[in-house]
Amino acid sequence: MTDIYSIPLKTIEGKEITLEKYQGKVLLVVNVASGCGFTPQYEGLEELYQSLKERGLVVLGFPCNQFGSQEPGTEKEIQTFCQTRYDVTFPLFAKIDVNGEHTHPLYAYLKSHQSGLFGTDAVKWNFTKFLIDRKGEVVARYAPQTSPRKLRPDIEKLL
Repeated sequence: MTDIYSIPLKTIEGKEITLEKYQGKVLLVVNVASGCGFTPQYEGLEELYQSLKERGLVVLGFPCNQFGSQEPGTEKEIQTFCQTRYDVTFPLFAKIDVNGEHTHPLYAYLKSHQSGLFGTDAVKWNFTKFLIDRKGEVVARYAPQTSPRKLRPDIEKLL
């Protein structure tokens, strides 16, 4: 892949897209799960999205069931959970793998451009966050325990 905008994706509704529609925006890409101790971060992610979307932020949620089987539901069940429990309005995508043999190309790209703690590539758990600037550069990677609120200053610098 030459850039992040050409990677094929599937929305949670099953529509095939790329991130091209978000070109020129600041992106926060997060692997999410409904049954995780970090699941309440949906609230903070939605708050970031609502307060900064007019300035160019887009939060993108990618459900993943690779960590403790904490996202076992169907895309419809995930979407319903996110909307009814956390009023999520930011874009959600079909369930993907972020590690291993079936790593989605988006996550292969993100990990190759921003390694984790001690230079590791593997995503360690749900709610790992990647920040992408308006030019499509992966500029930061945040641990699952980093709350969305703490990301705000970094995001605002890019807006």
